[in-house]
Amino acid sequence: MVTVMVSASSTCSSSWTRGSIPISKLNPSFRTRTRTRLTWLNPQPRAALVEASPPPPPPPPAAATSAPRNGSVKVLALPGDRANDLQAETRAMARAVNASVYSPQLVASKYGSQPFKVVGRTLQILSELGSFGLKLFLDQRNGVLEQNRRIRAIELRTIFTRLGPTFVKLGQGLSTRPDICPPEFLEELSELQDGLPTFPDEEAFACIEKELGQSIDSIFSVISPSPIAAASLGQVYKARLKYSGKLVAVKVQRPGIEEAIGLDFYLIRGLGFLINKYVDIITTDVVALIDEFARRVFQELNYVQEGQNARRFKKLYADKEDIFVPDVFWDYTSAKVLTMDWVDGVKLNEQEAIERQGLKVLDLVNAGIQCSLRQLLEYGYFHADPHPGNLLATPEGKLAFLDFGMMSETPEEARFAIIGHVVHLVNRDYEAMAQDYYALDFLSTDVDVSPIVPALRNFFDDALNYTVSELNFKTLVDGLGNVLYQYPFNVPAYYALILRSLTVLEGLALYADPNFKVLAASYPYFAKRLLTDPNPYLRDALIELLFKDGKFRWNRLENLLVQGRQDRDFSAKEALQPVLKVLLSPDGEDLRTLVIKEAVRVSEAFTLGTISETYRYVPDFMKTLIFNGNANGPLIMTETEMQSMIEVRDQVLRVWGLLRSSNDFDPALLLPIIQVLQQPEARRLGGRVAGGITQRLAARFLQQLLRVPTTSST
Repeated sequence: MVTVMVSASSTCSSSWTRGSIPISKLNPSFRTRTRTRLTWLNPQPRAALVEASPPPPPPPPAAATSAPRNGSVKVLALPGDRANDLQAETRAMARAVNASVYSPQLVASKYGSQPFKVVGRTLQILSELGSFGLKLFLDQRNGVLEQNRRIRAIELRTIFTRLGPTFVKLGQGLSTRPDICPPEFLEELSELQDGLPTFPDEEAFACIEKELGQSIDSIFSVISPSPIAAASLGQVYKARLKYSGKLVAVKVQRPGIEEAIGLDFYLIRGLGFLINKYVDIITTDVVALIDEFARRVFQELNYVQEGQNARRFKKLYADKEDIFVPDVFWDYTSAKVLTMDWVDGVKLNEQEAIERQGLKVLDLVNAGIQCSLRQLLEYGYFHADPHPGNLLATPEGKLAFLDFGMMSETPEEARFAIIGHVVHLVNRDYEAMAQDYYALDFLSTDVDVSPIVPALRNFFDDALNYTVSELNFKTLVDGLGNVLYQYPFNVPAYYALILRSLTVLEGLALYADPNFKVLAASYPYFAKRLLTDPNPYLRDALIELLFKDGKFRWNRLENLLVQGRQDRDFSAKEALQPVLKVLLSPDGEDLRTLVIKEAVRVSEAFTLGTISETYRYVPDFMKTLIFNGNANGPLIMTETEMQSMIEVRDQVLRVWGLLRSSNDFDPALLLPIIQVLQQPEARRLGGRVAGGITQRLAARFLQQLLRVPTTSST
């Protein structure tokens, strides 16, 4: 059985002693009824239907079983399992009907009438952070900043812990940024992911019974006497379900968490109003960003919603062999209790522990990046809190995603606009980049983008002097941010979460390799999507990338194929099919004109290039005899022009070689092209290409006969 750990909002690996549970550590109200029942079972293989609901499972119908010769019963999946699961989910939703939802109006009305509580919390925050800032200032002034770094890191972790869940989440974000925080701070803040103080076990067990409406010993055959992990919103216990023998993680919410978070967001929202009013350099609606973040955090307080998020995430992304998402047990889930598969694993920032298992951190990070790209740009549903406590390496080499409380979605139009934005960036088409900000909802349509173009050019012309492998995502984001602040941009809340998600992944990768670049790891995905996705926006972006000034850029196609082949989902059968379809569509006349010109150019390059290279092997006396005493060559053209033709021919051959060497290459992939060429429009196109080639070669032949110097080929 695969076992891996689950997050309490974040969790850590821990051992769990096998044997009898220490009853003395439980609340007295639990002792008498659990004394003989909460002991470790040694589950044996059995022929019972696995059921996640409390009642004993009904016997499977005859059609669902078979009796092998050894007399054991083989149980097959029942069609009703999905229906039972939906019914259990419905019951869980009913238990969570009164779960809290964030409302700025309700928060304002509640805490606006409690000035003493508000002032007290404000003074607490200012005194804690102010004293810490003063200590850093004095350390720097006295020249002992580095010497006291460990002491200050411990103090900051302690301060965040005292200030509660909101600041714990801030510390979790900082713990993944080695490019922002020194190593000592990273180590200490990483403990905020799973090393927080616990609340009493008696309260946790009482919460489980109250939320699920059952006694704890009727649900579990065994449960850990104390939390395996504790984090900002809850703590996790390890247990075994009584009726199925499944190992599970039971997350229980901290008492009073809503009150603490609500007050902090009331204060932070007030600060946002002041920033909007008095800080001119920040043009984004800060209050809107705070409200969006608060809504996400309050959603985390509804564990049924988190379970539904996990189910949706698993359906979309766990089809890949290197991604693992735990299942939810709905009959043991409510607004404040979440029961999921137990996952045993190592946090992604524990490089040595991962390597001891024979795994590579960068392989796991790459799996996370590819999954995140699918989340952000394919389905638009993404995990918005991927810190190390929520990303674990399993012993099997899979990347396990945990804690699905904070999720977000990217609008469909924005998903394609982001990919198009990358294309425009590669092309240095800053006018088109500026236009993208409309589709990304950064700018309202009444804003003139023309003044933004020079600023983009000034920044990216310097940034793009680096290769893709050298570009640092955070550097690009920071630089682009400096550009955006000068203009009336409004950064949507979902985009802020996207940036946070990608910068966190890059931060995790930097643990293993300080030179790792998210953009370099992401580029194969972008190339694959451009080559294979039939979406009209991406199809037009591909055409825009491949054609410039009426000429086909074979080097760009070659580079896309080289990069796209590195994505394991790349299919040679699908490559360029979108362009072929638009080529023969009623709206493809402009593209057909470009293709005809390119086909003539390539045919000429193959013909004349072959003649020129063949000439090299002709004996000198034959050259003089055949070419009327002209020993310089059979063709009248410049060396530069001939070299250009040979280069075009070689590029075409390399592109064909890349397609042929693809894992799924099959000559049958040409059948759709042949079928398309049988259509009337394709026959007309073929005739136009043949006519153009004939005319061009005839002109070349006459030029050679008349020995007229030729101009550069079009």
